[in-house]
Amino acid sequence: MDRAHGDSYTATLFASMGMHRPMKNTRKQPVAVVIGATSKWQSDGRNTKLAHGKALDDSNIPVGMRWGVGGALAQKFAKEGFFTVLTTRTASNAAALEAAIKQQGNACMTVELDLSSEKSIASAFASIRAEAGEPEVLIYNAGYLEGRDLPPGQELLEYIPVEMFDTAHHIASRGPFLVAKEVLPAMRKRGSGSFFFSNNAKSLRGTKRNTGESLYYPRVMMRTLAQVLTEEYSEHGVHVANVVIDGLIDSPGTRALPRAHNNPDIIINPMKIAEAFFYLHTQDKSCWTHELQLTPFPTKPSH
Repeated sequence: MDRAHGDSYTATLFASMGMHRPMKNTRKQPVAVVIGATSKWQSDGRNTKLAHGKALDDSNIPVGMRWGVGGALAQKFAKEGFFTVLTTRTASNAAALEAAIKQQGNACMTVELDLSSEKSIASAFASIRAEAGEPEVLIYNAGYLEGRDLPPGQELLEYIPVEMFDTAHHIASRGPFLVAKEVLPAMRKRGSGSFFFSNNAKSLRGTKRNTGESLYYPRVMMRTLAQVLTEEYSEHGVHVANVVIDGLIDSPGTRALPRAHNNPDIIINPMKIAEAFFYLHTQDKSCWTHELQLTPFPTKPSH
């Protein structure tokens, strides 16, 4: 039995016996959920294997950078006293990250979540509420590689399979919509909470997909959703922000790319990105930031 079916079976068993899932957040810490806590560019990530043809050794890379932005976010919020929930499609992808957080003396749990499945999202958040509690912070950091493996000469829309667009749509727009429906009602009733999007420069306007790039133009919809939720939920005490990460993020797979070797100053430290997210969460309500663009100093900000 796989983990997802096992969780479903366990939940059904507890319910049939009139029992509740055991609470893992025993110290009643505030809860931070990182959607997409692992990275496509981690040592054994899909992008890393696509770009380099194999998994890479990350033993010489600081632990805060081994899992890209998601791992850095999870470690930062755990360090700041949050019970951190790591979501990933397959729990084994986050096993090393979960172990690292616990070795640092902090608390976390991993929940499997498939953003293409409404049922999976609902089940994941039922587990989070039962075992951790209602989230105070939700960071949507999910990504995808679909489009990167299309060969040169197939940049136009006519070459993009519908299935590829569906995946991008599920992760960039439908997924965050469904996740928002799971967490925003409780934040609104409580009168507080942070809902942040980890986005990229392709969200700023529609642009042609270049060879080797993911199908990013659905990211514009993610930014639009952040703007809509800002208008709808700010007055209820919920801080919504779109964070545009405008550059190459340091991680095992990206660090090994030729352009990173040739100009290491263009790489963004994910631990510093995590600090920016935590800064957003701690902002006073009188001066919230709703969009933040993070760009390394040698490069011009995208627009």
